[in-house]
Amino acid sequence: MKKIFEQSWRWYGPQDPVDLKTIKQAGANGVVTALHHIPVGDVWSVEEIEKRKKLLEDSNNEHPFPLHWNVVESLPVHEHIKQARTDREKYIENYKQSLRNLGKCGITRVCYNFMPVLDWLRTNVRYLLEDGSTALLHNLEDLIIFDLFILNRENAEADYEAGLVEKAKAKHAEMKQEELEVLKKSLLMALPGDKEGFTLEKLRNGLKDYEGISAEQLREHLVEFLEKVIPVAEEAGVVMAIHPDDPPWPVLGLPRVVSTASDLDYLFNKVPQKANGLTFCSGSLGASAKNNLPQIIKAYFERIHFVHLRSVQREENSRFYEANHLEGSAEMYKLVRTFYELQSKDDKQPLPMRPDHGHEMLDDQEKPYYPGYSAVGRLRGLAELRGLEFGIIKTLEN
Repeated sequence: MKKIFEQSWRWYGPQDPVDLKTIKQAGANGVVTALHHIPVGDVWSVEEIEKRKKLLEDSNNEHPFPLHWNVVESLPVHEHIKQARTDREKYIENYKQSLRNLGKCGITRVCYNFMPVLDWLRTNVRYLLEDGSTALLHNLEDLIIFDLFILNRENAEADYEAGLVEKAKAKHAEMKQEELEVLKKSLLMALPGDKEGFTLEKLRNGLKDYEGISAEQLREHLVEFLEKVIPVAEEAGVVMAIHPDDPPWPVLGLPRVVSTASDLDYLFNKVPQKANGLTFCSGSLGASAKNNLPQIIKAYFERIHFVHLRSVQREENSRFYEANHLEGSAEMYKLVRTFYELQSKDDKQPLPMRPDHGHEMLDDQEKPYYPGYSAVGRLRGLAELRGLEFGIIKTLEN
């Protein structure tokens, strides 16, 4: 039976509470990982890459259900590249060398993003659902509260609709201190591999570094970066897959330039090589009702090198939370069927796909997992997606 996807799992390395044995038992073969211990901007050496590969190989000796490193997520882009600072060439050259080294080691897919300062952000990383599990939540009203009353960003009100600002002010007046602490901790949560984490001062400094950089300029900086690294990626046999902005709109006054179909059109027209590709994330793109997800798959199918499948439940005023994988606003059946129909036509190899942002549930709620990356919630998501894939294939092949 032809497969649509190569089942994959994100693993943060030896310090990840989810071990390789668990990944095998979840039914994934592909391991999506990165060298988080290497500072952003430094070269990933062949030695360090091979060391990570060996961890997977050794696990195969112990439990011979084969795992392999199929996607890098991610090889971070230094902020000085995004800002086009005078020393950016040093970091671009380091990035090129990392791509060469990955290619030498047989790692040929790289997921990355071009979001300034912040990666994905949520206003509550343990939002309580009706069934008692917890999910990631983004509530624009709460983000405004953080921006105006915790971060105290200058002239922040000008970036929001007046009606939303008034609602946020009224809500803030009723909030308890512990609710404000939850909000603060959620938005300053360190990314995996970031040992220092964010502080209000660090965030303010990061925002200051982008003062005067418009969305148009940031887009130009992205194109300039890709024009230099994509030829090297091609020579190394590596494809790059940019991850969309999450959420797909400006945040805290920062521009975002990989949020819409028109953003993707611009990027791929400017840098037309197929190695300049996309990580199709149904959650990030799907957070905006303006994005037609099946149309995006069809338009950029040849450039989709990696897939994140998750669904968010969109609500009013840019509020959304992570739904179960087969529920919410993504209409997952349509997405998986679209992938099947396109792959059947082109006889393309299965795409690496991982379930993203699972709920914290069952005994995982008592364990020190990074929000969205617990074991059981992602296992449930992967199982549901595998069942959906199987059903679509069997139905359409008969």
